[in-house]
Amino acid sequence: MIRKATFLILTIYTLTFLAPVARASAPDDSSKKQFVALAPLSILRVDRVENPVKPVVFTHGDISWLPELATKAGWQPEHFKKLGEIILRESGGCPNRKGGDMVDKNCNITGVSERNHRSDTGLLQINGVNYDMSRNKWAAVCRDLKICTQEPLLDAVTNLRAGKLLYDYSGWSPWDVCSWNPTAKGCK
Repeated sequence: MIRKATFLILTIYTLTFLAPVARASAPDDSSKKQFVALAPLSILRVDRVENPVKPVVFTHGDISWLPELATKAGWQPEHFKKLGEIILRESGGCPNRKGGDMVDKNCNITGVSERNHRSDTGLLQINGVNYDMSRNKWAAVCRDLKICTQEPLLDAVTNLRAGKLLYDYSGWSPWDVCSWNPTAKGCK
């Protein structure tokens, strides 16, 4: 009697918990994946994430994320200091910022202070002449990266890639006010 009860318990356990998991992991048989729901949570954890990706949190004035994202975008560590200075000056470290946007400490847009620089975009405030072919038929970001509108440049890594392209063509001059406006305050 004990053998029959043990056999029955093992059979029920196998059919209820182990068989569905085995069936669910069978390749190319999506109809059997529905059985995974019968397995306990500890068994369901088959596709564990070894290195979970922590989302980057952007706050005004903080660029602690710079080495990680700049490296993904192709920048070299020797450029990080100057790149960080430019990012803090141009956008305060807020990737969602367009020219004239006012932001709070969490990079939420709170208003617009001016409207004459609205094409400036993201961390490096990439200007519309660099991505909008209607403004510049040689717009490098559009021509080379196929980014021809403002929206993609609101992504931090995409913006840093566009900035890297501009840097490769012109060094730091796209962010040097004196190179494009010699009469600006502080220029000789």
